[in-house]
Amino acid sequence: MFSVFKPKLAGILFSRKYNKKTFISDLVAGMIVGVIALPLAIAFGIASGVTPQQGLITAIIAGFLTSALGGSRFLIGGPTGAFIVIIYGVVAEFGFSGLVIATVMAGFMLLIMGLTKMGNIIKFIPYPIVTGFTSGIALVIFSTQIKDFFGLSIDTLPSEFIPKWISYIENFNSINIAETSLAVISLVIIILWPYINKKIPGSLIAIILSTIISIVLSTFTEISFETIGSKFPQLAQGISLPSPSIPEISLQSARSLFQPALTIAILCAVESLLAAMVADGATGKKHDSNTELIGQGITNIITPFFGGIPSTGALARTMANINNGGKSPIAGIVHSIVLLIIFLFLLPYAIYIPLSVLAAILIVVAYNMSEWRSFVSLVKGDKAEASVLITTFILTVIVDLTIAIEVGILLAILLFVKRVSETSKIQLINDEIISEMESDDSLISHEMISVPEYTEIYEIEGPFYFGLATKIDEIDSLTHRKIKVRILRMRRVPFIDSTGLKNLRNLWKRSKKEKIHLILSGVNIDVLESLIKSGLAEEIGKDNICSDIAEALKIAKKINSPANIHTQDCLS
Repeated sequence: MFSVFKPKLAGILFSRKYNKKTFISDLVAGMIVGVIALPLAIAFGIASGVTPQQGLITAIIAGFLTSALGGSRFLIGGPTGAFIVIIYGVVAEFGFSGLVIATVMAGFMLLIMGLTKMGNIIKFIPYPIVTGFTSGIALVIFSTQIKDFFGLSIDTLPSEFIPKWISYIENFNSINIAETSLAVISLVIIILWPYINKKIPGSLIAIILSTIISIVLSTFTEISFETIGSKFPQLAQGISLPSPSIPEISLQSARSLFQPALTIAILCAVESLLAAMVADGATGKKHDSNTELIGQGITNIITPFFGGIPSTGALARTMANINNGGKSPIAGIVHSIVLLIIFLFLLPYAIYIPLSVLAAILIVVAYNMSEWRSFVSLVKGDKAEASVLITTFILTVIVDLTIAIEVGILLAILLFVKRVSETSKIQLINDEIISEMESDDSLISHEMISVPEYTEIYEIEGPFYFGLATKIDEIDSLTHRKIKVRILRMRRVPFIDSTGLKNLRNLWKRSKKEKIHLILSGVNIDVLESLIKSGLAEEIGKDNICSDIAEALKIAKKINSPANIHTQDCLS
């Protein structure tokens, strides 16, 4: 494990390069990122169907563990918008205890991914799938905030996307002008504030100003606003640090929660590694993918027991860390300490924060997540990739995020197989063929050789795998005359899989039955090794597996000669 797990923090602490100046940079960056994370943690907690303090607890514990155990110098961990949809669904169906089980299971999945060195593989999830489910999540988050943004009076809001919008339309006449105005003011502040100051987040300014407006209007007029306190009255009684608790785990609950756990694990892996890659590009440093997965795994195993929700690397907070001078994981640890101080001493005042301002914050988060420019660009591009994108997007919005990711990956695999199969082809040659022979000075000489009588040559290009199955079966249909020898020229076959071996064995059996001699030409080392391991080399005969076409044609001429002389082993 220790050969794979190498946290960046440990390396930096034992390094002589870390000094007082670097620490001050980390301290300042960590304090700023902590302030930035505050409104987001509260908003993500409420939007996920849990309490604001659970969102903060996640930012504190996960933020600390991500920096202490992760494989990136700059990554900031905590709750993110991508998890809102899946968390809300799990809590609604299985309760918070079900979410704890699913998150812990996801943590162990991430741990296994890291220990088995799958960090680099995760990066290869196709971009259309990532864009599809990210844009879908953004639309779902946006749709969940309409009620609070406009202050609509809806007793029971449907959880499904289409019924939810039908409910909005039916109840839009109940719009609250005061709530809407406050939400619009908050939205304008968040959008325009970066032009005034980029260090302090606009979301924090929006919360402070909107809360002041809400308190003043509620005190001196008859106007009232829905606040965190009206939704979570227990916050007014004070906050204490949660004690660890372990829910009862059964085999049945583990089975039921396997799919959500897998989705959480994949989302965590993808988001963390993408954020780490972006951080690498911005700083010129390099993260350790497998260490990052192990760190995220441990984080998601521990955090739920303290009342936290799933966490991952947060791109926006990571970039804020870099832009404000963060140099090492110490900045992430400082950010979690800042949030802990806020949690202990300032959280009771959060009861005055209007829900409409949190709705405005989450609408901006949804917009930033949507990647609509990338979405439009992909839709205008390759039709096959656009279909994967749109399918993933629609399934995320209408059906379920878990199904969307599974179907998206399946479609991407099928698309990949189709495209690779298109690069693999079989061509019939029965007239003249070019012989390419490597000379002593490593140059390749070319020679035109006539194809012997009663012989056909099939040039195979590309991987000999399951995608080539139908084309191999069509070889018999390409033969329009009586032949005695069938040569498969495999110089451009990089590898052969088990299905390819099975199809080749079937072709050999059919050829034997039809009394056609099968010869393989130009077989490389990897393919030959596969043939030997499968026993197919013995069945075909090693003397019928040749290093180049010239040797194969010599055997063909001998077979076609009247004497029908036995061939020698052309591999020797």
